[in-house]
Amino acid sequence: MTFIRCRQLTRTYMRGTEAITPLQDLDLDIDRGQFVALMGPSGSGKTTLLNLLAGIDTPTAGELHVGDTAVHALSRNKLAAWRGAHVGYIFQLYNLVPVLTAYENVELPLLLQPLSRRERHDRVSQALEAVDMADRHGHYPRQLSGGQEQRVAIARAIVTQPDLLLADEPTGDLDRETGTAIMDLLKRLNQDDGLTIVMVTHDPATTDWADTLLHLEKGKLLEAAT
Repeated sequence: MTFIRCRQLTRTYMRGTEAITPLQDLDLDIDRGQFVALMGPSGSGKTTLLNLLAGIDTPTAGELHVGDTAVHALSRNKLAAWRGAHVGYIFQLYNLVPVLTAYENVELPLLLQPLSRRERHDRVSQALEAVDMADRHGHYPRQLSGGQEQRVAIARAIVTQPDLLLADEPTGDLDRETGTAIMDLLKRLNQDDGLTIVMVTHDPATTDWADTLLHLEKGKLLEAAT
């Protein structure tokens, strides 16, 4: 069942008087529950595509549907609300707030939702348990290893119970052993919870966990391998 549908998706920026097009006329279908790895050289459009899928950026042309939502047609305000309800985003450098505990970092996205304190507590506890960080809930980022910080970042991404999980180089700042553990965790979320995952990576080893490998070059999709 198609979950993400891109048709002639294009993003162009102006750099002075020069038009830069990192993504051009992209057609792409991703099924619900699929785990997709996205590779390509720097400047190939990978992060641009991820940001469009997240509703962080908007296309210059073309159509983007996620589930029943025409994302390309949403206003900025509606995009923010849609993103908060449907998308989890994992950053390479964690982006945790240093003055907040692991629990408080994970709770942050829920503060924008109409949930009671008890409901937030239950959601945060479940998310930390899912990433094996329940016993570190009171620790600050500086008290955690890189792998533990990334686990907290993943908990923050899934605490809203999103339909779509996006990951930008989730193991890029980790050693091989820790990176493998993080990829095992993402695969478990994909298989056990049915999360649709789109991951940007430069590391060919991480693509072993994905169902599908996509290659972008100069804003165009070159090939897809399952």
